[in-house]
Amino acid sequence: MKATELIEVLARKLGTTSQIELAEVLGVSVQTLISWRSRQENLSTSQVANALVKARDRAVENAHYHMIKPIAEFFTIKWTRSRQGAKWEIIPSGKDCDQVYDGLRDQLENVCGVYIFYDSRGQALYVGKAKDQSLWKEMNLAYNRDRGELQTIKRVSHRYNKDFLPAYESPLQPTLTHVQLHEMSYYFSAYAVTRDMIEDVEALLIRGFANDLLNKKMEKFAHAKN
Repeated sequence: MKATELIEVLARKLGTTSQIELAEVLGVSVQTLISWRSRQENLSTSQVANALVKARDRAVENAHYHMIKPIAEFFTIKWTRSRQGAKWEIIPSGKDCDQVYDGLRDQLENVCGVYIFYDSRGQALYVGKAKDQSLWKEMNLAYNRDRGELQTIKRVSHRYNKDFLPAYESPLQPTLTHVQLHEMSYYFSAYAVTRDMIEDVEALLIRGFANDLLNKKMEKFAHAKN
């Protein structure tokens, strides 16, 4: 096989549209590609093998780089009503919003991955994944989701709209009270994750925080589901 034939086949199979793009995928310089194209002799089996190994190594390198990308870590939640006023959102939005929030929302709207909610001490409360919709949509759904008995803390039910009475005159007993996730969450982290790895990354995180999380179930690794 001549070098030009190999380059043409690789470009077609890899779906590249330029020498620069093909060189990047193969892990070689553009000058190397030009040098290959200028050769009229047949490539040896060793040369073909070296080209394939370089392509494989670059694919692994790219996979490592793109598999997990932090979007925001321990970002302070500033909850606000949605534009329709029907639910809470983790950060404000709209024309009067700070550009940092606008930029963060744009990032979360365009990627899938995993996320973590933390309490005021920075301890993990809940881990979730966004695989079939954006991180922005899934995180806000989880933020408003009723999680039943898993979210209870001890509180005193104070009597509002009445005259205040000191506790020594009207003692109130702390009792377990159901609270929403948005009442407990102060920070969040969000990570863009390659689609095929989202479930495994979520499962790993849940196992790492197993004794602290409010997650209802222990997610399985992908290979364990088969």
